[in-house]
Amino acid sequence: MTPNQFLNSCECGASLNRRAFLKTTVGGLAVASAGVLPALSPARVLAAPTPKDKSETLVATLFKSLSEEQKAVVCFPFDHPLRSKVDNNWQITDKTVAEFFTRDQQAMIRDIFNGLHSPEYAERVMKQVEHDSGKEGFGGSAIALFGEPGTGKFEFVLTGRHCTRRCDGDSVEGTAFGGPIFYGHAAEADREKPDHPGNAYWYQAVRANEVFKMLDGKQREIALLGDGRKEQGTATVKLTGKKSGLPGIPMTELSRDQKEHVRKVMADVLAPFRKADADEAMKLVEANGFDHLHMAFYKNQDIGNDGVWDVLQIEGPAMVWYFRGSPHVHTWVHIREQA
Repeated sequence: MTPNQFLNSCECGASLNRRAFLKTTVGGLAVASAGVLPALSPARVLAAPTPKDKSETLVATLFKSLSEEQKAVVCFPFDHPLRSKVDNNWQITDKTVAEFFTRDQQAMIRDIFNGLHSPEYAERVMKQVEHDSGKEGFGGSAIALFGEPGTGKFEFVLTGRHCTRRCDGDSVEGTAFGGPIFYGHAAEADREKPDHPGNAYWYQAVRANEVFKMLDGKQREIALLGDGRKEQGTATVKLTGKKSGLPGIPMTELSRDQKEHVRKVMADVLAPFRKADADEAMKLVEANGFDHLHMAFYKNQDIGNDGVWDVLQIEGPAMVWYFRGSPHVHTWVHIREQA
């Protein structure tokens, strides 16, 4: 079963025994690298987003369409500190998309957001946002624009429950996604079952647990820790700059095939996002040295006590990917050229 098939089974409410799924590690790898979720290697890294990309072009059009009243609420200087903020449930301004923008503007905002995701995942991600946002759905989100399109310094930010996304046209140099992002999902209930049925992002933990299954006893002792990091808004993804001494097992302790599996897991983690952003993220990770990454699993937040770890992270000197799957999925991502 591929990660896409796993997600499809979740959408229709089917149950999957995740222990059985984890036994398909080798077969899953072959399928993942065959096309649905291609591995991101240095050779595949081509470019970062540009001002001419679809979403960036739409941001420029949206900016031009704003009235002076709208600009007074949602437009800020490029260096405003609000631009770097991230959280799991917040509104970057006090006006929602549905209440403050015309229908044409709302359609543009929706298209900008969809364009930040891969064609295979855009619809699935939108369903997650609609579901978690409550009655207003996607319209309950809020946006802000920093700087001005065409000047080389601009960024669009959309926020809401379980969502922080950015569109920057590579204005924010040396930073993947234009800054820290957040994605999450509470599919059927706030406190999910061990198999996380219906969760749009649980497949990522399933893939990461495949790495743990490959570790020997000594490696597992290093990789398996107690509690994951605390969620503290933007501070959750503060970068340390450290190349050693980070939580979990360093890549230097892994064999060649184990390292390649980690790379494939990272490719699957990035699969929901548009190719330019995914490529830039991996380019920055590799530039900081893949062997400086550490991978950790946390046993004290194991739903069902089944040994399939719901909380895990990959961290490097200028990268944090923190996946907290208990009681439901919260994911924090921050990747830069340097801390």
